[in-house]
Amino acid sequence: MFRPNGLARAAIRFKPSSFIGTFVALLMTAAIVSACGIMLESGVRATVPPQRYAGAPVVVEADQRAHLWVGSGEGRYDAHAELPDRARLDGALLRTAAAVPGAARAVPDIAFSVRDEKAALPAQNWGSTAFTGVALRSGNAPRSGEVVLGGGARIGERVTLETPAGSRGFTVSGLTGGGAGAWFADAEALNLADRAGKIDAIAVLPERGTEPRALAAELTSVLGAGDDKPRVRTGDARGEAESSALAGAKELLTGLGGSFGGIATMVAVFTAAGTVALSVGLRRREFALLRAIGATPRQVRRSIATEALLVAPAAGALGCLPGLALATWWFGQLRDKGAIPAAVELSVSWIPLTAAAGTAVVTALLAGFLAARRPSRIKPGQALADASVERLGFGWIRTPLGIAALVGGIVLTKIAAEETGSAAADAALGVVMTFMLAVALLGPLIARACAALFGLPLRAAGASASLAAANSAANARRLASAITPIVLATAFASVLVFLQTSTDRATERQQRAGVTADHVVTGRDGTLPLDAPERAAATSGVSAAVSLLRTSVLVTADSGPDVSLLQASAQGVGGRAADLAKVQDLGVREGSLRNLGPGKVALDAALADSAGVGVGDRFDFRLPDGTASRAKVVALYGRGLGLAEVTLPAAALTGHVSSPYPNDLLVRGTPAAAGALAALGTVHDRDGYASAQSTERELNAWANTTMAAILGGFAAVAAANTLVMTVLDRRRELGMLRLIGSTRRQVMGMIRWEALLVAVIGLALGTGIALATLIPMTNGLTGEPPHIPPLLYGSLVAAILGLSLASTALPARTALRT
Repeated sequence: MFRPNGLARAAIRFKPSSFIGTFVALLMTAAIVSACGIMLESGVRATVPPQRYAGAPVVVEADQRAHLWVGSGEGRYDAHAELPDRARLDGALLRTAAAVPGAARAVPDIAFSVRDEKAALPAQNWGSTAFTGVALRSGNAPRSGEVVLGGGARIGERVTLETPAGSRGFTVSGLTGGGAGAWFADAEALNLADRAGKIDAIAVLPERGTEPRALAAELTSVLGAGDDKPRVRTGDARGEAESSALAGAKELLTGLGGSFGGIATMVAVFTAAGTVALSVGLRRREFALLRAIGATPRQVRRSIATEALLVAPAAGALGCLPGLALATWWFGQLRDKGAIPAAVELSVSWIPLTAAAGTAVVTALLAGFLAARRPSRIKPGQALADASVERLGFGWIRTPLGIAALVGGIVLTKIAAEETGSAAADAALGVVMTFMLAVALLGPLIARACAALFGLPLRAAGASASLAAANSAANARRLASAITPIVLATAFASVLVFLQTSTDRATERQQRAGVTADHVVTGRDGTLPLDAPERAAATSGVSAAVSLLRTSVLVTADSGPDVSLLQASAQGVGGRAADLAKVQDLGVREGSLRNLGPGKVALDAALADSAGVGVGDRFDFRLPDGTASRAKVVALYGRGLGLAEVTLPAAALTGHVSSPYPNDLLVRGTPAAAGALAALGTVHDRDGYASAQSTERELNAWANTTMAAILGGFAAVAAANTLVMTVLDRRRELGMLRLIGSTRRQVMGMIRWEALLVAVIGLALGTGIALATLIPMTNGLTGEPPHIPPLLYGSLVAAILGLSLASTALPARTALRT
């Protein structure tokens, strides 16, 4: 069995300060890996206990994903995407499900909404009470022309309700005494929902003695399995059939834990490996002495590996504690902001914690082994010489790889600059990674060049500054190890934060410029009557009125070699299409919105470019419920980011959205008309409406800021850790400067100038990488250059400068006292 040798134990026992920096770096790495791993596991395992379907042992629903098969042969893959709205089942499947062996009854579930004079009400078919548990308090079940209400009416009373199929009069046949709602006879509910005979789901009740799992297996064999086939749910999986919120939550959590977690883990591992390598490099004099007194290369390597095994497991285990705390806070914030259903729980198991601890150990071992190659191989005499003066030669592996990464970053920057839309954004994402890799691999060369460049003015700034310039030029590897984390912090924080500020500004500008209506009416419950445009147009002082139904559609995007289905914001226009230009300025570049009508669509220019269509072409897309559709493009416009990427008649969405009622009503009219319009909903002026719309971007802004804080905070701690390590390792050098006559003030001045040099170089490189990423990305997404608020960037610069000065001044004072 492998046992730690005495040399490694002695090094940690008598020189613990040499390992504190490594311990902190590995602990932070484990924290990042465990937090992201917990978020990923929570997304994979997320479930919501059934509520509406709690009384239905087996539920059949439609596949809630759109499928797009790309390629052929072994390379063929499914570029699927979650549907923006709910896909529904053909009502004919009801008889098929009822005839399955073991099924006692198959009950349709038809859910929609109706409106009374005040607000929208949830509506269902009366047959659904067989599994929802709703019961009559008084009266009878509804028949054709009748309705059961939750309350607020009398039995026998006539009520008028607006339904997706139009306004209807009904007789109240019963009351449930529960919450607000309306129940209709099954056949009438199917007609009122106006979805071409489609139903939301089928609740299958098993015969006595039939297990739900056995019944589900029978249903699957009859209905079929695979893409576009109905999904049979039992147990907690029935919760997925109740709402699409769970699918969105799973996608969000797996995206944070997988995509962002992958980047964060790579950065963390990369930084920790650099810290471990720095720790080994700072002890080159110690290893040189060991080689000089007879230690073999194997003993040196074994000592470094043993040190890693002594430090890394403890760091990895302790790092899981802040990682768990970070994941708990992160998850809780997402749930409080409504991005995750309240019933979804944070999943914590041994898997992400073990992976985090294992990552710390493997990182320490590999980094230590690679850093120990040279001190363990060279001859003892040469080892002592190398320990005295830093090597100036190039690494024959590191330098070519760094040059390749630099060239790759330049090529990706050029590609991103030539692309538009999502293709530009996708290409730009690779820019930051390749340039960061180049900085890490070419760090000593870049540091030496920057030290020579910035050293020219420093040499004219006094003795301390001149000494700092000479020191930095002579110790380029040490300088590079301090610069890299600052470049990481600056580049990643800038990209995440300033991408958000850029899209926010472009969105707000387009919203404010695009809404030209005098009045905007929004529903008090989020919806307006279907005939709102007609009622508004009949109001005195109103010259134009158009309603907007906001939703999303799926479009095929071709980004280079990859083809995918992406969600695009859409608005369904109600009223006269000719009036749209009077209340909304989409910034039409080609074609005319007057031609908008059945079978026609207008597109944002960036989306059209991504889809490869123009005016007069046929545009293929998926409606909110996944139904394939094709329409002729009649106009291209430039304000899709702030308004909607797809504009089509509201009639085209009929039967394909859960709620057909419009969200907004744009009105051109006199100030006096506002009072009459208040009967329809809340009336805003155009500025007030644009301000209200900005709240929808708060979650994205918070998410980007949080990710920037996690990555930037980790890199900042790594930078401070590295600076402290390098200064504490220079006790001998600082003491010698004092012995040869340098004053304490001069030595501290040198340290401060070196810290400023490190911060300025790191900020310059990080800002350059961020701009190389942001410029093509924001041009592709918004058509504008990046927006960098001076105060926000100034705060970042001040934080980096303060961090660098504090991380060097404090340990330097300690070193000078001893």
